[in-house]
Amino acid sequence: MEYQWLVAVALGIGLSASTGFRVFIPLMIAGVAARMGVLPLNESFSWISSNMALITFGVAALFEVAAYYIPFVDNLLDTIAMPLAIGGGTLLAASVLPIDEGFMRWITALIVGGGASAVVQGGTSALRLLSSGTTAGIGNPIVSTGENAAAIGFPLMVILMPVVMTAILILVVFLIFRLLFKKKKSQT
Repeated sequence: MEYQWLVAVALGIGLSASTGFRVFIPLMIAGVAARMGVLPLNESFSWISSNMALITFGVAALFEVAAYYIPFVDNLLDTIAMPLAIGGGTLLAASVLPIDEGFMRWITALIVGGGASAVVQGGTSALRLLSSGTTAGIGNPIVSTGENAAAIGFPLMVILMPVVMTAILILVVFLIFRLLFKKKKSQT
C-alpha cells in the first residue's frame, strides 16, 4: 500500500512540475497515456483522455509552443503562464492522487502539484528573463527549445519511472535555482 502512495505522489509531483515548462503538453501526454491505459487516473478525471480534451490540449500546446519562440512575447506569456501552470499542476496531481475525500484531494493537489508547477515555472521565467537581459532576446529560442524538450520528456519519463524521475526533477530544479542565484550574486 505504501508503495502505491509513493508512486501516486511521485506521478503527481512529476506531472505537475512538468506543467511549469509548458502548461498544455503534459496535460496532453497524460491524456494520451490514460487513453492507452498506461496512466491510471482517478475515476472522475477520465475526461482528460476524452477526444475533446485531447484535441483542446493539442491545439493549445501548438499555440503555446509557437508563441514561446517569439522574443519578448515569451516573457509576456510567462506572466499568464504561472496561474495556468499552477492550475494544470493541481489538476494533474488531483487526477492521480489516491485520496477519496474531494476537499482533501484538491487541497493536497494544490499544495503538492500546484507548488511543484509554480517552482518550475518560476525557475523557467527567471531563466528567460536572464536570457532576455543578456542576449536581448536572441537566446530565448534556445531556452524555449530546452523547455519544450523538458515538457515532453519529463512527463513521458515520469509516467514510465515516477519515483526516479521525480528525484531527478527535484535535482534539476535545485541546480537551475543554484545557477540563477550564483549568476545574480556575480552581477552585484
